[in-house]
Amino acid sequence: MTQQESTMTPIVPRFVVDTPPFMHRGYTIASMMRDKIIALVPAAAMAIYMYGIPAARVMALSAGTAVLAEYLWDKILGRKDRLYDLTSLTIGLLFAFLLPAGAPWWLVITGSAFSVILGRQVFGGLGCNPLCPALVGWAAMTVAWPMFMDPMAMTLQTTLVEPLQKIKFFGYASLPEGSELSLFLGQQLGGLGSSQVAAVLLGGLYMCVRKAVRWEIPVAFLASVLLVGGIFWYLAPQIGLNPATTPPPHLYLLTGSTMFAAFFLATDPSSSPVALGGICIYGLLAGSLLVLIRIFGIYLDSAPFAILLASLVTPMCDLVRAAPYGRRK
Repeated sequence: MTQQESTMTPIVPRFVVDTPPFMHRGYTIASMMRDKIIALVPAAAMAIYMYGIPAARVMALSAGTAVLAEYLWDKILGRKDRLYDLTSLTIGLLFAFLLPAGAPWWLVITGSAFSVILGRQVFGGLGCNPLCPALVGWAAMTVAWPMFMDPMAMTLQTTLVEPLQKIKFFGYASLPEGSELSLFLGQQLGGLGSSQVAAVLLGGLYMCVRKAVRWEIPVAFLASVLLVGGIFWYLAPQIGLNPATTPPPHLYLLTGSTMFAAFFLATDPSSSPVALGGICIYGLLAGSLLVLIRIFGIYLDSAPFAILLASLVTPMCDLVRAAPYGRRK
């Protein structure tokens, strides 16, 4: 070896190949996921306060299974694991928030593993999933074992009411007087974390302030729910709907997982639009589907299905954007 060869400096690559998302505003994926986990803390604390140790068991089991599933999948494929970015932990917590507190251990493990592997890893990993991973696991478990996903069936000894069922079959007048405040404070049967409306709203506002999510998405989604829900409520007698079972629009926000879907599910960075025009269409579609499924469908909590269906048209929503300045026609 000559002296010139021994003093040559190694070549440093100018470009690094990695998985999307590529655009960021000074945040790393790990910092965004950390903000999302912090935003989940108030709802998690309220869930443990409401349901006790079973809620903590479901959250811990789901989060641990999600992390382990990603680790084993990467080892089987010979890829370097990315547990440091906290995405698998976040997926596990989001899935747990959609479960009843009494969900059996095997359902939690199966659904959490489905969320990570079928919801994200099979599509190529981080940034490649076309749907919100936690919703993929939730939908699979809801279709396969609907009884074990039903909060009424899995939470027996409780004084909490299931408002969606009361509204659907007995009318919104069957709710206790002044129940809006109780519903807002999370005193209702539902997903152990997703039904904590006030705590979820607090966490969602924190994420918007921290810019961990785009605030336009929850605003477009919630505005669509209020708009479409208000139209059906106002026109219920004229279009042949039962006015008693067609609730006023604000009850859509206070019941089920609507608020949770707006801030934590619809804002999934890989399955939501980027362009502002696409976000408006995405929010309008998701909010409309939520109201339509609740009124005409068989699933009481329609928010997860609404987000799943709206995510299927995300690629088309991203085509709706302003033309570049100076572009020739």
